[in-house]
Amino acid sequence: MKLLPEWYPHHSTWTTFPQNPETFFEYLGEAQDVFAYMVKLISEGEKVYINVDNEIQKSKLIKKLEKYKATSSNIIVNIIKTNDAWHRDYGAFIISKNGNPYGLKFKFNSWGEKYPYELDDKVGEKMCQILKVSYEKINVVLEGGSIDTNGTTLLTTESCLLNKNRNPNLTKRDIENLFKHYFGVKRIVWLKDGIVGDDTDGHIDDITRFVSEKTIITAIETNEKDENYKPLKENLEILKQTDFSIITIPMPEPQYFDYPDLKGYRLPASYANFYITNKYVIVPIFDCPQDKEALDIIQSVFIDRKVIGLYAYPIIIGLGAFHCLTMNVPKISGLK
Repeated sequence: MKLLPEWYPHHSTWTTFPQNPETFFEYLGEAQDVFAYMVKLISEGEKVYINVDNEIQKSKLIKKLEKYKATSSNIIVNIIKTNDAWHRDYGAFIISKNGNPYGLKFKFNSWGEKYPYELDDKVGEKMCQILKVSYEKINVVLEGGSIDTNGTTLLTTESCLLNKNRNPNLTKRDIENLFKHYFGVKRIVWLKDGIVGDDTDGHIDDITRFVSEKTIITAIETNEKDENYKPLKENLEILKQTDFSIITIPMPEPQYFDYPDLKGYRLPASYANFYITNKYVIVPIFDCPQDKEALDIIQSVFIDRKVIGLYAYPIIIGLGAFHCLTMNVPKISGLK
């Protein structure tokens, strides 16, 4: 069994229409606009499967897609009820098993039972059924945003996967053996903490990503007084001890939002939460001076794809960005 890297050719992308006002508040409409444009970009190079709760939400989605001329036959809308929009974390992993597509459906508990999740936990199984792939249900909590791989090495964080709110009975070695068995990796690189504001306990996709077999991009903070400075520096030092080429990207200016019960909350804004499609790399940007530098760096490593910055503040209010919204399905023989 092998989990293929995200830059491997895609059969499709799965995603969920932002529908929950308790996630995006007064920015829900704007978040839906950004989502629709993201879908337009993805659909230019591959199929896009979109989950909606009901026919009313489907009509809203279609209007948003039409607004951005996202009317490709590559877009498939499925009525699958969800609690929230973060398909990366509750979707099934479609891996290659003996050259055939195979689904791995891990448990999802909303990052340690922080929010309702009963509907989200059912999506991965429905996804495999629609794709008509055999699948396995695994009695372990694992979110897609907590790992990243080049096919042989897997990146993750201790703050997330060793947190007892997921799998309290699993040791670090147990988790490593699980990754080696199900994902076919040979090595696991453990970083420490994620960034401030990340309610997932430190997902890797907000800080450090493989961009090729031998190259890793990792976020750094240059302001020594910023809360992210020390944890990101510590992660960088760990990465420097590996045999990978390490490229750093800046963090954006701090982004904040006033939630009803939490004023001045620091959002987990990061350029590392980009999504690699067949045609583009879609990068969250925040209308700040660091945007251009980050886009230029990411473009320099993706010479076969165009890098596009998409304003992400309305999305990040939900505490995720474009990688969190999407789950890639690799192009494997047998997928229709």
